[in-house]
Amino acid sequence: MGIKVALEHRTSYSFDRMVRVYPHEIRLRPAPHSRTPIEAYSLTIEPAEHFVNWQQDVFGNFLARVVFPERTDRMSVTVGLVADMAVINPLDFFVEDWAEHFGFEYEERDLPDLEPYLRAVDEEEPGSGPGPVVTAWVEKLDAAVRERGSTMRTIDFLVMANRAVLGDVEYSVRMEPGVQTPDHTLTSGVGSCRDSAWLLVSVLRQMGLAARFVSGYLVQLASDVRSLDGPSGPSADFTDLHAWTEVYLPGAGWVGLDPTSGLFAGEGHIPLSATPHPSTAAAISGATGKCEAELDFSNTVVRVHEDPRTTLPYTAEQWTAVRAAAAVLDERMSEQDIRLTVGGEPTFVAIENQEAPEWNTTADGPHKRRLASDLAERLRTVYAPDGLVQRSQGKWYPGEPLPRWQIGLFWRTDGESLWRNSDLVADPWLPDDRRPAPVDPATSRALVEKLVEALGLPETQARPAYEDPLVRLLDLVRQPYGDPPHDDDIEPGADSAETRAALLRRLESSTDEPAAFVLPISRSVDGAGWQSADWTLRRGRLVLLEGDSPAGLRLPLNAITWAGRPPENPDDPTAPKDPLPQQRTQRPPRQVDPAEARYARLVETNEAARGRVGGSDVTALVAEVRDGILYVFMPPTNRLDDFVELVTLVENAAAALDTPVVVEGYGPPSDPRIQTLTVTPDPGVIEVNVQPTSSWGEQDDLMQTLYEQARQSRLSTEGFDNDGTTRGTGGGNHITLGGTTPSDSPILRRPDLLVSLLTHWQRHPSLSYLFSGRFIGTTSQAPRVDEGREEALYELEVAFSEIARMTDADRTASPWVVDRALRHLLTDITGNTHRAEFCIDKLYSPDSTRGRLGLLELRGFEMPPHHQMAMVQSLLVRSLVSRFWDEPLKAPLVRHGANLHGRYMLPHFVTADIGRVAEDLREHGIDFDTSWLDPFTEFRFPRIGTTVVGDAELELRGAIEPWNTLGEESTSSGTARYVDSSVERIQVRVAGADDGRYLVTCNGVPVPLLRTDRNDVQVAGVRYRAWQPPSALHPTIEVQSPLHFDVVEKQTGRAVGGCTYHVVHPGGRSYDGPPVNAVEAESRRNGRFEEGGFAAGKLNVARLVEMQARQSIDVTAPGMLDLRRTGVQF
Repeated sequence: MGIKVALEHRTSYSFDRMVRVYPHEIRLRPAPHSRTPIEAYSLTIEPAEHFVNWQQDVFGNFLARVVFPERTDRMSVTVGLVADMAVINPLDFFVEDWAEHFGFEYEERDLPDLEPYLRAVDEEEPGSGPGPVVTAWVEKLDAAVRERGSTMRTIDFLVMANRAVLGDVEYSVRMEPGVQTPDHTLTSGVGSCRDSAWLLVSVLRQMGLAARFVSGYLVQLASDVRSLDGPSGPSADFTDLHAWTEVYLPGAGWVGLDPTSGLFAGEGHIPLSATPHPSTAAAISGATGKCEAELDFSNTVVRVHEDPRTTLPYTAEQWTAVRAAAAVLDERMSEQDIRLTVGGEPTFVAIENQEAPEWNTTADGPHKRRLASDLAERLRTVYAPDGLVQRSQGKWYPGEPLPRWQIGLFWRTDGESLWRNSDLVADPWLPDDRRPAPVDPATSRALVEKLVEALGLPETQARPAYEDPLVRLLDLVRQPYGDPPHDDDIEPGADSAETRAALLRRLESSTDEPAAFVLPISRSVDGAGWQSADWTLRRGRLVLLEGDSPAGLRLPLNAITWAGRPPENPDDPTAPKDPLPQQRTQRPPRQVDPAEARYARLVETNEAARGRVGGSDVTALVAEVRDGILYVFMPPTNRLDDFVELVTLVENAAAALDTPVVVEGYGPPSDPRIQTLTVTPDPGVIEVNVQPTSSWGEQDDLMQTLYEQARQSRLSTEGFDNDGTTRGTGGGNHITLGGTTPSDSPILRRPDLLVSLLTHWQRHPSLSYLFSGRFIGTTSQAPRVDEGREEALYELEVAFSEIARMTDADRTASPWVVDRALRHLLTDITGNTHRAEFCIDKLYSPDSTRGRLGLLELRGFEMPPHHQMAMVQSLLVRSLVSRFWDEPLKAPLVRHGANLHGRYMLPHFVTADIGRVAEDLREHGIDFDTSWLDPFTEFRFPRIGTTVVGDAELELRGAIEPWNTLGEESTSSGTARYVDSSVERIQVRVAGADDGRYLVTCNGVPVPLLRTDRNDVQVAGVRYRAWQPPSALHPTIEVQSPLHFDVVEKQTGRAVGGCTYHVVHPGGRSYDGPPVNAVEAESRRNGRFEEGGFAAGKLNVARLVEMQARQSIDVTAPGMLDLRRTGVQF
């Protein structure tokens, strides 16, 4: 967490007279075995006339013996300490193999030392032994252990015993001195922390385990975010004297158990004294002359340092300043008449089950569907209570058998209802225990008949659709005899058992009953009404194509007419739009003579005509019952007005039947009169395409709500690697810039704005790398324009000059100019126009109307873990737009060369570069504090550890390592290209050291430190092989871990200090899976860094200086030590 606290504990005694104070023993200094780092400690005693002698008692605890030579009427003891609340995993230990299961016996050599901690707790006088109550309680516990058998692990027993005491003893703040006996505590069922701790000591000793009583401080910090499950801890930071138990485990040593909470002792437990008996662990003990005394005490804890963290990136003061700056910026942009809207594509992962393929590599999965459905419903409730939820097919990617699903949420911008009754919306992905009763298959026919009636069509237009018996017969005869095998019986590469079972179910289903009901429907040619075509089929009835997709996607369109489908004429998105009509409820049907209707081409608006098929559209609305749920497939529409009218008809029909439906099929065409939000699957994540907002304040409300609703749906914005490294979701948080309408888009209205943004991004690599994901470079999802082809910058400069030539004096140009000039330059190395840092696919593409939306997509943004960080990103982008709107940037592009993937991979140079970006904004009248970007530095470049050696501070931070995409390789599922992530990079930062006096080495090789803009700071990068996969660049290079850093004094030739960084757990622990939360992740990271430790003996300084000189002429990688090349270089 990066939190340091200052604790103050004051105990004062006031006497009613001047009395003699006899020598006192004070046990208020953290014990030697305290795992919580104590950075400062003070003990203040009054009266000032006293003598203090520090010593250690027979148990190794620190003890201050204080002598008061003069009489006094008061005495006080004040303890102050500063503690680093670095997370400690209390279960991060090994036990000996023979002690892994409960029932072990200590080795003979340890028994004499453990004898005081194995001695039974006396209930009364010494030697009386345990009382009958606690003995009976232990027998009950022992019986529960025997039921588990001899395979019960020791750690499981400790958890059982600890929780058993918690369950039978109610906590009470007991002010009386002393400790209750175990029998008294169990009989009363009430006790303080010291009573429960002493009871647990008695229980463990009777069960044959060595245990001791511990007194100390308990520090509990308020959580940044309330827990979704269970207690969230204190609402405010808290500290007090506390007591707990420690048990001795062979191989692990003393392990803390806190029976007051039922948990193991962690970083919040700071031991002061650990003894076999509570009497020798008292915080203050001593005597005074006869008098009346009054006791007063206080315990306070305050946070003195907090690093920005993912759960609390900004202080309240900082966030107030951010909001104030954003309000001023919104007002400025309104005065500038920019008319900017900002949308985005946040991504989320599951809180649980992050190891499942659907949360790592695959796009779909049952858990992902349930969470996406829950999130969509929550967002509908918040954003669009009168909106439409539509489940349809989304994008279809190469190599995937079917398009991915998509949950769309649509609502009207005029405030009118699009779908009035949310109870008429069904959820097909509800768990089985929450699903309603199945719908009768005949309901699909009834719904279409209601639509036919509402449109004034004859009943014959409700056409049944059947499955194809001929195709099924062919599939049936091709199946092997018998039932399909289980997955375990199938060879790799064969069809899965689920696939074969699904095929058999389709073959066995009836083809005599209608599978769906179809209503041919389309807008008339003149747009004045609806028309329904009279489909005449060669087979006599409507037979669906084979498959398990919705029936609306399996219509035999080629069998309906010889005429080709007429060209679509969708509305121009740049054209002005009339207001949408108000939604109407069901009206009485119009009686139509079948003979008249059969040949009528058009009727009045909102009526339908049924014509013979010729060149008319072969679109249809389809209703079917699948898995007991009624689905309605919407036909494609070119006008939003038509879509809205059809939705109204469908809802009216569902209301008449009192049956919830799932609306699927085609969504509404792009139109500024309707807002759209979609929830879609992507490999490893759920992606939410949020609606655009016209101000920062509006977007802040939207994003805060989205993040909270996602959390309530048990979705998270961060994940963890096995080693505890925090990562984002793995998806993006693409920022979309545009306007309320395409004509309002500032990117189309002012082409020089895009030129300025591109130039600024190219000149400042920090804008690409501070906010990006871990996969960067040429083959990433959002490569920079100068990654890949060096000559691309030259061509880009030519394009910029052409845009300038085609721009009028008022800085405007034809909307197609930018697309034509930049389309073939803003691509990845394969020419993919979508996979670019600046994507203009939807700016003004000539391909389709959906490509002429005036949108610029900035794809280089990783998903921030907190909504406030997302809003600071948005504030930065908005600020740059405002800055370049008034003063376009006219500056040459920079050839970064090796520095791009050299120094700009290191946090020092990235933060310095982004600082210049913020300074430029301030120079142009935009208040943007560079410190607002500190959370991104901590998230993107986490601090690994810091150590102080003399007057020098050595800090290690994570850095960026571009991953290489390897060549093609054959796999069981086809040809694949792997990404090599086996090489990692860290930054070494040295502050306060004279480079003429010291050398810094890594694994015996000098680190090529670079001077910075601060004279006392030098930085360098270190690349190393972190793990050795079978497919990688240079697969013969072995793992280069751990990394030993030494600070070498040139004059003496000796290392005077250092640190060690481990890629894996230094104790040899092999984790089964990633951390369950950020607390465990931090403990894993902390365990991989060790302060201290350095190379012993005298070093060959001359050789090190020579190696350093050779590094200085390696211009290919300035300031970079690549341990993979040390054998070549030196």
